[in-house]
Amino acid sequence: MSREMSGGCHCGAVRFTMQLPDGPVPALDCNCSICSMTGFLHVMVAHGDFELLTGRDALQSYRFGTGAADHLFCSTCGVKSFYQPRSHPDCWSVNANCFDEPVELVIEEFDGRNWEQSKARLDASN
Repeated sequence: MSREMSGGCHCGAVRFTMQLPDGPVPALDCNCSICSMTGFLHVMVAHGDFELLTGRDALQSYRFGTGAADHLFCSTCGVKSFYQPRSHPDCWSVNANCFDEPVELVIEEFDGRNWEQSKARLDASN
């Protein structure tokens, strides 16, 4: 079973809906340089379970390091409500802090400062 949730950026230019599982939702709390500075709390949503309703033209891209992750942020308010992570190429990483309504989260720490080792541990646990 799943439920539809919605969210977006601060100014409302970027709006989306997504399907999330019923019950507590898995989330990753990453300590890498960009996630710790922005307070991003990762909920992985399969591409097919996510729909961008508005704001495609408002999104700006930022890449760094390997360039594999496509960090998308609103060009009006600067909020990164979702992006394409390198860790989950078949999912969007959606910021739980940008959901319209709070959901119960099961938070797992992700040591993004040691990305390769953390990604290997994450893959081994799935």
